[in-house]
Amino acid sequence: MDAREALLSEIAREMRETARWTGRATLSPRVAAALAKVRRAAFVAPGSERAAYENRPLPIGHHQTISQPFVVALMTDLLDLRPGDTVLEVGTGSGYQTAILAELAGKVCSIEVIPELAAGAAAALAGQGYDTIELRTGDGGLGWPERAPFEAIIVTAAAPDIPSALLEQLGLEGRMVIPVGPPHADQELLLIAKGASGSLTQRVVLPVAFVPLTHGVRD
Repeated sequence: MDAREALLSEIAREMRETARWTGRATLSPRVAAALAKVRRAAFVAPGSERAAYENRPLPIGHHQTISQPFVVALMTDLLDLRPGDTVLEVGTGSGYQTAILAELAGKVCSIEVIPELAAGAAAALAGQGYDTIELRTGDGGLGWPERAPFEAIIVTAAAPDIPSALLEQLGLEGRMVIPVGPPHADQELLLIAKGASGSLTQRVVLPVAFVPLTHGVRD
């Protein structure tokens, strides 16, 4: 099998092996199809194309990474996205996770704090033909109140605590996936659900290791 098929097979194996913690033994058919369609090689840093379909994070510059494909798959699957949903992504990075979301949701709003990464992601996404994505450079911890509420929120960097602004902007019956914990120490991937009455529940999915969520806008 080719590199992309081998990666999908490895993700399927990891889903089965982690099912007792995640509650998900297999990816939904829609998420699996999105992973098969999106070219990860189009979103890695120059020189990393040969490693694009390895199941590991890769550096993209500015002390940031493109996440491990299994983690991208799991976080996406946990959102249970529907075709008409509006989803907020905090941490555009290279744009790979953004492209996966665009295959599944009706509208993607993505925020990146590092202008150089935001520009690179915009170019990569445009080059792959994605036109349902709205990008902003800014502090993702503040969310995007003008576009709220969101049916789903995904945070691709570890926050020390769950940002209150994101909880407020999560719509009723919405879901948020976020890694929480200190930099370079124990972190947990959390799944947060907001009920029809606005009540919040959360559960720990897996231990993870993410770069820290960066606040503020660089000049």
